[in-house]
Amino acid sequence: WNMTMKRYLYAWFPNWPLDRLRRTRMSEWSRRSSVPSGTPVETPPFVLVEQGLHGLTVVAANAGAARMNIWPGLAFTDARARTPDLAFEEIDRVADRAALHALAEWMVRFSPRVAVDGDDALLLEITGGAHLFGGEEEMAADIAVRFDRHGYGVRMGIASTPGASHALARYVAQCGQASILPEGGEREGLYDLPVSALRLSHETVQFLRRFGLTRIGQLYGLDRKALTHRFASRKASDAVVLRLDQALGLRKEPIRPLIEPPDWSVRLACPEPVSDSASVEHALETLACELCLKLESHGVGGRDFCLQAFLADGNSSHISVAAARPVRDPAHICRLFTERLDRINPGFGIDLFLLSAARCEAMDLEAVSLSAEIAGQSVDLEALARLADRLTARLGENAVQVVQPAESHVPERSECWRIFDGDLPEPAIAPPMGPRPLRLLDQPERVEVLAEIPDGPPARFIWRRVARHITRADGPERIAPEWWKLSERGARARDYYRAEDVQGRRYWVFREGLYDDNRGGPPQWFVHGLFA
Repeated sequence: WNMTMKRYLYAWFPNWPLDRLRRTRMSEWSRRSSVPSGTPVETPPFVLVEQGLHGLTVVAANAGAARMNIWPGLAFTDARARTPDLAFEEIDRVADRAALHALAEWMVRFSPRVAVDGDDALLLEITGGAHLFGGEEEMAADIAVRFDRHGYGVRMGIASTPGASHALARYVAQCGQASILPEGGEREGLYDLPVSALRLSHETVQFLRRFGLTRIGQLYGLDRKALTHRFASRKASDAVVLRLDQALGLRKEPIRPLIEPPDWSVRLACPEPVSDSASVEHALETLACELCLKLESHGVGGRDFCLQAFLADGNSSHISVAAARPVRDPAHICRLFTERLDRINPGFGIDLFLLSAARCEAMDLEAVSLSAEIAGQSVDLEALARLADRLTARLGENAVQVVQPAESHVPERSECWRIFDGDLPEPAIAPPMGPRPLRLLDQPERVEVLAEIPDGPPARFIWRRVARHITRADGPERIAPEWWKLSERGARARDYYRAEDVQGRRYWVFREGLYDDNRGGPPQWFVHGLFA
């Protein structure tokens, strides 16, 4: 056994579709059926149905329907025969799945690794985290109280393997309670449970029963080869061995968290639910200082930060920000969140805050220079990154971009935009060329030439509905097409001129094509940029 054994909590909601509907639909039957057990209130029969191969089938039945011997799997026609006034509704699998995923996000308050299991259960890895709630028993009791408060019936199992916790929740635990096995107690704890607790298919369970194998403990002493020979299917025998080994911890069973766990996280529990903005800001400042201390102790900084607020009504709200460079400055992190704190919906009150950092990278521990000039840089990258972070927090992701050189001598393709990641691109070593305009148009704009000088710039042209009278110009600078590219085959050469009109405005114009180049019609003129 591994000394650092993991621990798992499995939460099964046996009446999930009904509980979910009861929470979202405040009809008369749902209010009565949400009364705690033991209260002498009659629950009207109600079922959820689904279209199957043989017509409508009951897939969920409340307590009132169960008293009338109506169970999941029964044909709806037979159910109506037993109770003519039976209320029913078609099950909404999409809404059930979405609500289960939302509940999984809310369960992050207990563990960063939460996975959805099937259509009615959640699996949490609680290794090293149960002490934050007073231990595993206290943690399970807290979860049970919160679920009961919101109308969810739950059965929980805690063990050192996902398979064992699954078996305890579905075959041992009572509603609103948790069954807990100590570390290494899976072999004894699962001994008397039915073989169906190993998450085997119905056909495999029936096949095992033919040989009198009804309990998990009966599989312990069987020879693996003999067990394989008893099965007609090698796949079925391997499934039995695999599930048994996974439940006992002899084979690892990885889980797939719904949300990738953060690199670092800190939490702050509220004695009483809070809903005012000042409390949210204070919680953020407290968590940011605590998180940055942890990051600093490990010499790293975060680039992605997420603030989660867990509400007292069972919902959650979160906002995320990103930094261009790794940071661990509490004030800077708080400034990034300031623009978005109004997106936190406190609802009926927030009882837990969680701040997490992801994409953590090592940070240089060198002393920061007083200025970029002293550091021998023309740009203070640290200050530039902080400015970019604030703009991104206000304008949204991908809002801050920089221009970097591209491998092309065609002006409109010689540069491209990329998202600013904290570093400026290296300047390109360009071959000698003529002056370039301060402003380059995204695409050349066609002009109408009124007076043309042969083999020279136009004397007059109309651009953007205004006539321009050119007084002087110089050039040309010839730029040939990139003939080695398929898209450029048949393209024409360009002659660029710097032209100035009577108002002193200077243009970067070019003639596309040469006279008598046998590549189309007459040459065409374009404006491509503006000089200062």
